[in-house]
Amino acid sequence: MTLFRRMLIEEYRMHTELFGERRFAVFPLFTALLVGVGVYLLELTGTEMDLVVAGLFVLVFFMGLQVGTIGLVGRDAMRNVLGDLTLLVFSARTLPISQRRLLSTFLVKDLVYYAVFFLTPIVVGFVPLVVAGELTVAEIGLLWLTIAGMFALGAGASLSLAGIATRNLPALLVVVAAIVAGAVLAPEVALSLTPYALYADPGVATAATGALALVVVLVAGPLLFEPPAEGGVRRIDNDHYHRLRALGGGFTARPLLEVYRSSGSLWKVAFSLGVLFAVAALLLDRIVAAMNIDPSAGIAFGTLLGLGTFTTYNWVTQNDDQREYLRYPETMAAVFEGKLRAFLLLSIPTGLLYLALGGVLFPRPELALGVVVFPLLSVYVFGLTAFLTGLSPNELLFDTALFALYGAALMVVAVPLLVAALAFDEWALPAAAIAVGVSLVAAAIGWLLVGRTGPRWEQRLRTEG
Repeated sequence: MTLFRRMLIEEYRMHTELFGERRFAVFPLFTALLVGVGVYLLELTGTEMDLVVAGLFVLVFFMGLQVGTIGLVGRDAMRNVLGDLTLLVFSARTLPISQRRLLSTFLVKDLVYYAVFFLTPIVVGFVPLVVAGELTVAEIGLLWLTIAGMFALGAGASLSLAGIATRNLPALLVVVAAIVAGAVLAPEVALSLTPYALYADPGVATAATGALALVVVLVAGPLLFEPPAEGGVRRIDNDHYHRLRALGGGFTARPLLEVYRSSGSLWKVAFSLGVLFAVAALLLDRIVAAMNIDPSAGIAFGTLLGLGTFTTYNWVTQNDDQREYLRYPETMAAVFEGKLRAFLLLSIPTGLLYLALGGVLFPRPELALGVVVFPLLSVYVFGLTAFLTGLSPNELLFDTALFALYGAALMVVAVPLLVAALAFDEWALPAAAIAVGVSLVAAAIGWLLVGRTGPRWEQRLRTEG
């Protein structure tokens, strides 16, 4: 318990020191308000609440997967790639505690911490449905319990997959292929093995089956994870570096090499976008079944994959300290231009591969719209993220004002695109025109923001320094 308590204190202190105690405290309140307004508006439009709740479970699972990537980031931190900050979870070599115990405690701490600061505000946002008579207080309690379980399932699954990767990469590919095949071929069976089954059909039997996968991944994750051996750093020869440098200079080669050399290598880019692709495929399937409409898979996939490239921006900036670039005889504009090239080289081919897979699952000619929407929206996401956060995109997580501004800027683009996807069945040509037009405008704005990002952050760094 002492270790668990100290990890909670460590997490809280880290966030309050990074973002300020007041801004961090406001974040859960903002989350509850945002969810409450969204639920209220969806109710006014007549959207079925069962579909909304199902979408919530998918998003919470995705959040858990992202949190569980400690299995990837942690391996780099053990090699001191992330700087001089050493968390308790990475201190097995200095404390008389095993790495497995540290990782297990850290996982439990994360589940408790995020349940309090993220999941509880999300559930509070559904309280208006109790007033409207669509949910009971007992159902709200069950919702909190089951989405907490879904979050834990995502975090445990991600850590387990990372653990398999530390031991045998081909085995990871086999496991992922088996999971995907099971979800596609027998979706009802797959859902019955998740906490969502308990919410959809409360009972002893569904509680038992729904907890099965959760227990497996929470136990397997810490057991499977294997810390790297000393000196296990991937070497890059000069020819490799010069070939990458020819793509756009040193500021392009550096982030590409950093992603390649980090734990998970290029696979983590494919993994993060792959999760969003799976979310989009599941939501499309549920929407068709529940609402009896045929939305545009191309626009939907292109939009969600484009928004998901935020994670790629995280990867290409993961080892950066903005002030270090002031030592170079180059402008910050050149730095961000190099980052943009690396970002596009990593995200665009990966996203197009998933769009091709989407063509197999949803074989329709209009899927070609995704090929237009995705890269254009990716440019917008890069420009917006770089302009607002510089080389520190993780500040979005708990800076309430910045998060609200960023979220609003994404919604301005995402909402008309998703509406166009839903309306495609009835108004194909207008919906396609709107999707292409919005994407072009978004890309133009993103490109303008890229041009302003370098001078903005160079001036800020020199003023503050």
